[in-house]
Amino acid sequence: MGEFDVSKFVEKIFSPFLNQGEHPMIFTEYPFWIFFLVVLAGYSLFHKRLRVRSLFLFLVSIYFYYKTSGFFFSILLFSTILDFVIGERIYRNLDGLKATLWLAVSITINLTLLVYFKYAYFFADSFNAIFDSSWHPINHFALATNKLVGSTFRVDQILLPIGISFYTFQTMSYAIDIYRKKLKPVSHVIDFAFYVSFFPQLVAGPIVRASEFIPQIYKPYTVTKKEFGLAVFWILNGLLKKFLLADYIAVNFVDRVFDNPSMFSGLENLLALYGYSLQVYADFSGYTDIATGIAMIMGFYLPKNFNSPYKADNCGNFWKRWHISLSTWLKDYLYIPMGGNRRGSLFSVIALSFIVLFVFLISGSWVLLFLILSLIFLVQLLGEFIPSFKGWYITNVNIMLTMLLGGLWHGASWNFVLWGGLNGLGIVIYKIWRKFSPWGNKSKWWNRAWGILITFNFVSFTRIWFRSGSTNSWEDMDGGHNILSEWFTANEMLYQLMFDFRWGLISDVVGGYYEVLLVILTGFIIHFIPEKIKNYYRNYFANLHVGFQILTSLLVVFLIYQIASTSLQPFIYFQF
Repeated sequence: MGEFDVSKFVEKIFSPFLNQGEHPMIFTEYPFWIFFLVVLAGYSLFHKRLRVRSLFLFLVSIYFYYKTSGFFFSILLFSTILDFVIGERIYRNLDGLKATLWLAVSITINLTLLVYFKYAYFFADSFNAIFDSSWHPINHFALATNKLVGSTFRVDQILLPIGISFYTFQTMSYAIDIYRKKLKPVSHVIDFAFYVSFFPQLVAGPIVRASEFIPQIYKPYTVTKKEFGLAVFWILNGLLKKFLLADYIAVNFVDRVFDNPSMFSGLENLLALYGYSLQVYADFSGYTDIATGIAMIMGFYLPKNFNSPYKADNCGNFWKRWHISLSTWLKDYLYIPMGGNRRGSLFSVIALSFIVLFVFLISGSWVLLFLILSLIFLVQLLGEFIPSFKGWYITNVNIMLTMLLGGLWHGASWNFVLWGGLNGLGIVIYKIWRKFSPWGNKSKWWNRAWGILITFNFVSFTRIWFRSGSTNSWEDMDGGHNILSEWFTANEMLYQLMFDFRWGLISDVVGGYYEVLLVILTGFIIHFIPEKIKNYYRNYFANLHVGFQILTSLLVVFLIYQIASTSLQPFIYFQF
């Protein structure tokens, strides 16, 4: 038995806190929980002094983001200072042209940053394909950093700063809400910086509106015993979702099928789709649960991001239950400004032009561009001669545009365009169908059951393209989109579902994957438990004696690390 090397032990424990690691400090690894305990210890010293509390939480959040994305924390600081200053300028000139110009500056700079980091390779590949060139984008951020601090970051590779979509949407909505006279600027830049960078929700949401969070900054810290118990419950609930459902299903079944759909029967592909629907829900809502619990312990409350989405009985209702913070953001800052369900607008034309440009660049086809423009012209022409048709497409075009832009927010590929378009189409078709549907009376349980079954299968079907376009490992996360590979993977799965289903294998498939299928079934049963029962056991746990809560927590942690996959799975929405 060798001697115990204290120095190596200390280095192993503390090295994750000293160096920027190969992947983020995340909720599923021990360094985060040591970090959080240290934060709580410091928080206990400062929680009564509100400005000092904001400064402390801002600094630890910046450290957290440094551990997540390295020196990209400077992008976060830039966006924060930019919109803080612009927010004040807008407020000072609220009823003048200057306010509009300042808002335009905010939106332009924020979207330019977002497009640069998320879509630079896409634009470069499209440009090269169309014009037969060999231009390669340069990481100007890395180049400037190297010159300023003498670092040696690669300038030939543009990495996506984790969470940039989430905090960019937050800072933009702050400036927009001041412009709309729904919000007054915060009194100090530290308070605003804390709001933008608050570490529990920084890298994967939920997207928090300034009007929801900033008032909490000025309230004294108060957490009751029940609230603390609920916070612990949400943390444990999120960890169980991530480890026992999302990661287990992914590693043991879903990833295998999506890596090579043609090697599996259509039946296995269908079960993988159902499994992925549970996986992506458990993964993303699990992150939200943990973030909610961590924030609650510190006396802050994040918005609800999921509301049992697979209980939805139509596509519109699904998007009111799924990733609520994003869907409401898109509604308030895209759909309504475009005219909602009442009319089109100049913003609608801009959004349509943007989508057409993206589709052209994805395809590189002038013929497709001509066909799309011809279709748009034909629709407009028909609208002039058939008033009822014009009313119909004006009512629904903004839904389609919003969902297509939501798809492109997830990534620049055919898969996400098609996924967003199908979800928009699902909402539009349901609006037509409900006018004469024989199942329209949702007070009858069987009508509601049919709606839930159809909606779930449709949503799962669209995820053929969503999952094929998503990365599922740390190694793939910075690799950009392989558009052809993603497209062919989705097509292979479609082929297996339609032409190689093989019902005769059902007993072999169930026998071979019974453990995974049992986990999937259990996950869906839990999902469909009535909300009253869920509230009951949440409150029951919250009111338990602290000793029982500690014991339960230890048992859950022990169970998690007995079952946890040896290969760490990133949270799916880190890539967005």
